[in-house]
Amino acid sequence: MDHHKLVLPEHINHYGFLFGGWLLQWIDEFAYITVTVEFPGLRFVTIAMDNVQFRRRIAVGEVLRFAVVREHLGHTSVRYRVRAFGLVQAGDPAEVMFETAITFVCVDEAGRKAPVRGT
Repeated sequence: MDHHKLVLPEHINHYGFLFGGWLLQWIDEFAYITVTVEFPGLRFVTIAMDNVQFRRRIAVGEVLRFAVVREHLGHTSVRYRVRAFGLVQAGDPAEVMFETAITFVCVDEAGRKAPVRGT
């Protein structure tokens, strides 16, 4: 599933580029949207972000495309590969600017691990 975000001045760090914390927040948000759309009615919490790689600086005004692709479906967890691409200022819209894997676990109302339906 693809998501988009405009990098605004309030997202910029003291060096003039995107503060990495915003990028991590957007990754978590867009991956969460994806897992809840793919598995409606279930509850998920983030348990891991693996091998976070900031590959390029991102400037104000860039439009980022976040590609969220399911990598693994377990009994109680789902892992996604998330890649960010620049659509406006980046020289090559196919170049990966940021990449990570994020894992969610399905939980019941009490917060205990629960099976992902369909697994």
